[in-house]
Amino acid sequence: MSNIADLIEDYILTRLAEQQTGQVDLRRTDIADEISCAPSQISYVLNTRFTHDKGFSVESRRGLGGYIRVVRVPLKNIIYQDMLDRLDENTELKEIKGMLQYLIRHQMISTRECSLLLQSIRTAYEGMAPESRTRLIRTLFNTLVEFS
Repeated sequence: MSNIADLIEDYILTRLAEQQTGQVDLRRTDIADEISCAPSQISYVLNTRFTHDKGFSVESRRGLGGYIRVVRVPLKNIIYQDMLDRLDENTELKEIKGMLQYLIRHQMISTRECSLLLQSIRTAYEGMAPESRTRLIRTLFNTLVEFS
């Protein structure tokens, strides 16, 4: 027999799968009634199984008219956001090469795109101030996000 957390997760995933938008709005009380559980158990499942790292965004409003909105976030967006978060003026070229290799390995960019990016970034490391260089690299990564 499944535990309550598994039942709640399955219920939410099923409802999410029924929507073509990748988003579902639910009410805590409806889930609790359907599964016969406490609302706090629903909160636990949302906080542990529907995290940003696992590809979800959860918005919740409590009280009268409250809802839970679960959105499936494309994994590519999470990866690019993580890379953008790690970029700052102290980021070394070696680390950026590693990011680009990751993107190639997971077929998020082509070898040709990687070569162009790497050449641009090398040039930026040779002749730009750290602040300007970081801005350029962020712009390049944001462009990848736009077109992926």
